[in-house]
Amino acid sequence: MAPPMTTLKGERFDRSLFESVIKRRFFFTESFEIYRLSANFKGDNRGLYDYGPPGCALQNNLVDAWRKHFVLEENMLELDCSIITPEVVLQTSGHVDKFADWMCKDPVKGEYLRADHLVENVLESRLSRRVNGPSKDSPKLDDSTFGEYNEILAKIDNYDGAELGELIKRFDIRNPDGNGQVLPPIPFNLMFKSTIGPSAASPVYLRPETAQGQFLNFKKLLDYNQGSMPFASASIGKSYRNEISPRSGLLRVREFLMAEIEHYVDPQQKEYERFSEVSGVELPLLDRTTQLAGKVVPRAMTVGQAVVAKVIDNETLGYFLARVMLFLIKIGVSPSKVRFRQHLANEMAHYACDCWDAELLTSYGWIECVGCADRSAYDLTVHSKYTGAPLVVKQALAEPNEVIEWQATLDKRLTGPRFKRDAKIIQATVEALDQSSLEALADTLIKEGAVTINTPALSDNRTSVTLSTELLTISQVTRSVTTREYIPNVIEPSFGIGRVLYSLLEQVYWNRPDDVARAVLSLPLAVAPTKVLIVPLSNQSQFAPLVRKLSTRLRSLGISNNIDSSNASIGKRYSRNDELGTPLGITVDFQTLDDGSVTLRERDTMAQVRGSENEIVEATKNLVAGIESWAEVCRRLPLFSSESHD
Repeated sequence: MAPPMTTLKGERFDRSLFESVIKRRFFFTESFEIYRLSANFKGDNRGLYDYGPPGCALQNNLVDAWRKHFVLEENMLELDCSIITPEVVLQTSGHVDKFADWMCKDPVKGEYLRADHLVENVLESRLSRRVNGPSKDSPKLDDSTFGEYNEILAKIDNYDGAELGELIKRFDIRNPDGNGQVLPPIPFNLMFKSTIGPSAASPVYLRPETAQGQFLNFKKLLDYNQGSMPFASASIGKSYRNEISPRSGLLRVREFLMAEIEHYVDPQQKEYERFSEVSGVELPLLDRTTQLAGKVVPRAMTVGQAVVAKVIDNETLGYFLARVMLFLIKIGVSPSKVRFRQHLANEMAHYACDCWDAELLTSYGWIECVGCADRSAYDLTVHSKYTGAPLVVKQALAEPNEVIEWQATLDKRLTGPRFKRDAKIIQATVEALDQSSLEALADTLIKEGAVTINTPALSDNRTSVTLSTELLTISQVTRSVTTREYIPNVIEPSFGIGRVLYSLLEQVYWNRPDDVARAVLSLPLAVAPTKVLIVPLSNQSQFAPLVRKLSTRLRSLGISNNIDSSNASIGKRYSRNDELGTPLGITVDFQTLDDGSVTLRERDTMAQVRGSENEIVEATKNLVAGIESWAEVCRRLPLFSSESHD
């Protein structure tokens, strides 16, 4: 079980108070809410959310920080690819067959539940109540069962459908809503399917990730990068997953923003040129061995130590895990509320050979917000094999090598007339065969006089062709090689921006001492929706031009600001903006009318300094740019104290 969630100041986290702030300040809201609340609405709009003004600004600032931290810093090649994806692409990638979760149905209520979440929620509830059943009158948990439940929860992501079904049956796990029994788990594909065109003859899906568009453009990216390796592409955009039972606000939704990186690397050279820059970064690692032992406490290791010990497989993967950690800290995540959990064998995506999740602690427990996977050469290999397109890197060798390899040759004088328009597809398929396939086919060709090769769909809808020795020869040849060809491996950091945003909001939330009504979101200046609040002390007309001038100056510097000239007290106006996470406040008061000076307030400490307009604008610019800290500003500008300002 996850440790209890606390506020930024270490107090008990009250989700109801937090959610009231988020809803009141319109960070986000359920989509189509007035329809969902109407008596006539019968549909299912769960898992869909709209962002309000502060939520939009926060999301945009997170994406901007992400671009600077990754795309700009690593000189990545950014793409914007189509959301609508032909079915054949996702069949080839394995998503049509394998992109699924296990679900159970409550036959009485007609409700569908994700099987692993059902087991997890029920067992955690029993552990917290120390009872072995759904009600308070259920028998008490004995020590043996208590330990067994904890061990199951530590390995919950490693169970397949049959194993989850066995747990549900063995522990009599039921739907918490009504205590109804559920049917055995079955797989449910998570992609949204549609068709293109009026004939509806071309099936498509809304993409479940941005990655496939990047992979299909690999050859163009490599050419754009002048053939230089390694390099990375990046993409930010919406993805879609038809979640079985969306819940927990932004943490499990059906439409979400992703920011994904595909770093292409030589499989024989996974060292990273800049690894020394991050080798000392300490990560809390919950590796596979620790989880299988039934433990949930991560061990702290530097990235350098973890790579040497092979806890993390290679430098490139380690480098990006460290960069992910540095990014999360930069945007305001607490280092004590993040861990990196290695995927267990059964939960590994079909395309991955290793994967670590950056999980953030929330009131819902540990939430996966960033996945960092070594996808090996899976995606480029399967797309190349299907299409015949050579998604390979050609590396010049220092000296020529003599190699013996299998070579397939089609007799074009015969294949052209026989296969007509299918001849090019067959030729491309044969040319895409790897050495192990050619060796096996050569043996079959000698023994049987013909071989059958799988192909893309041909004109008669067949997906294979039989070639005799008359049409095809496969033999070993010796040739001098001056270049090495290889399909790159891919290291993929994948960010769920909505999950990061929500988890961050929980982690920066707190309230003023002894006053739960005065909530604060301590968002860093880099990502805060609005950087500066400008408040005139009075609504008298002479304040208006001063406030407008100050606002214009800040906007010209690219500093977002908001003017609050309402009739509320200045303390209430500051409190409203503390809830919005606004880090700085400038007050225009009666002294401003005399000497032009204004005050600058820092949100968390409520401390204020006073200076001329130029001094305060300069300090604000430096704070926003990260050139100067608040402590440094306080050392060079006089502190200001006035009860009327707070």
